Amino acid sequence: MMKLTDKFGNSVSTRSRKALEFYDEAVTQFLQYRLDPLATIELALEEDPSFVMAHCFKAGLLATTTEQGTEATIAAALQAAERNFEHALQRERMHIAAAHAWLSRDFAGAVKLYGDIVSEFPRDIFALQVAHLGDFYLGQSSLLRDRPAQVLPAWSEDEPARGFIHGMYAFGLEECGLYAQAEAEGRRAVEMNPGDAWGAHAVAHVLEMQGRTEAGITWLQSTSPGWSHENAFAYHNWWHLALYHLESENHGAALQLYDTRIRPAPSRVALEMIDASALLWRLRLRSVDVGDRWIELADAWEAFGEDGYYAFNDVHALMAFLVTGREQQVRKILAGLQRAAAGDGTNAMMSREIGLPMARALCAFEQQDYDVAIDQLLRVRGIAQRFGGSHAQRDLLHLTLVEAALRAGRLSLARALCAERLALKPDSGFNKRLLQRVHLQSRQVGSRAA
Repeated sequence: MMKLTDKFGNSVSTRSRKALEFYDEAVTQFLQYRLDPLATIELALEEDPSFVMAHCFKAGLLATTTEQGTEATIAAALQAAERNFEHALQRERMHIAAAHAWLSRDFAGAVKLYGDIVSEFPRDIFALQVAHLGDFYLGQSSLLRDRPAQVLPAWSEDEPARGFIHGMYAFGLEECGLYAQAEAEGRRAVEMNPGDAWGAHAVAHVLEMQGRTEAGITWLQSTSPGWSHENAFAYHNWWHLALYHLESENHGAALQLYDTRIRPAPSRVALEMIDASALLWRLRLRSVDVGDRWIELADAWEAFGEDGYYAFNDVHALMAFLVTGREQQVRKILAGLQRAAAGDGTNAMMSREIGLPMARALCAFEQQDYDVAIDQLLRVRGIAQRFGGSHAQRDLLHLTLVEAALRAGRLSLARALCAERLALKPDSGFNKRLLQRVHLQSRQVGSRAA
């Protein structure tokens, strides 16, 4: 029987055309963050339980959730793939190895192995997306840019799927500060695929970094028909829209987005809870009353029940536990970070170098021990990219540092930090208001001294 290839030209071990059709659809859904690719891949496996690449898809996709609770399903998928290892192709065997590395919590090693697949098989867009998301989780900005660039020559200009690569490339360019090129690539991605949520998100990041608030609001609102329907990533683009509203001091609009788009219902999906914590914490730094929203979120984090798996998740869970006074959960998070920091692997480094100091800073901030919070945050601010996430997400660290400096009366530090922010976003109304607070407090201190 003739060897089959997926819709992107990669050879596969299955001989079932129906299974391959479901696999192709699952990959396309993953590229778009649309519907439920896991349900679709199950249909492929019903057609051919020995389809190695379908099992690898399941394992790789679940790895990108950064949730410890997926490990059992990843392990089962890999066991199923290995039962058919004898007839697996080279690319499929490389996928098995990469997913195994993730399962062993060697996150950096896993992402490197997915990157090796991309180098060897530049038409494997699934491996590219998993590697790209892995680079994001590890804060590997240059690789966010470079992996998509590696494969572009293997794709013709008129292939729709190439648009998704432009979207990934746009985000990498943005994280490397190449804003003009990033915006052009991101707009091109959305023009090629209006449903490209990641490409739209890349442009949103550019406009956020440049302080182009009104342009950002217009961009997300105008593109939302393409990415907001049945899309698992829509909540994050709405989160970016909420950030624009915070910049404009339209706190009511930000909270409305929280209630209707970002967290319209209780969810225990880590990536969604991260955005919820990050938005509510920003509002807390601005002394905005958010009602009982923290309580529902803390309940969800408590039910999520993971600690010491991925430090980025732990720190965002900690915010909810601190605000709601759940001391037992706070201690559990700190103990998990300490345990992780003493171990081996990628998360050990993240916990040791960033997670623990950040957690201690948040605890100190809530206890109004602002000097300790400042010391811990200053310790990590130069290496925070090792913590994962984007510049926009990690700005939470800097915002907390500025607020701690203002509340501690360390006005020289606060002034310096505001100058940094204004140098990057000279038209930012929020940054200007922060500097005005520094000047006002300085005058008040001067008046008391006189």
